[in-house]
Amino acid sequence: MLQTTQLKRIFIHKENGQEVRLTDPNEAMNPDTVLNFYTATYPILTNARIVGPEIKNDEIQYRFESTMGTKG
Repeated sequence: MLQTTQLKRIFIHKENGQEVRLTDPNEAMNPDTVLNFYTATYPILTNARIVGPEIKNDEIQYRFESTMGTKG
């Protein structure tokens, strides 16, 4: 018998070299809206781009990667 399960979304961003796993605030939100939602908590995300989705460990993972460069 074939069984289906809905994979949960998880959003990942790196802060001080550590991966921070952010839960999905609302399944109805698209990834851009979720990124906007988390900018209040993590201001660095205002300059981030979304990478993914990638399916890993029965999760749909999106990564928020900062686009800020280094000065000099």
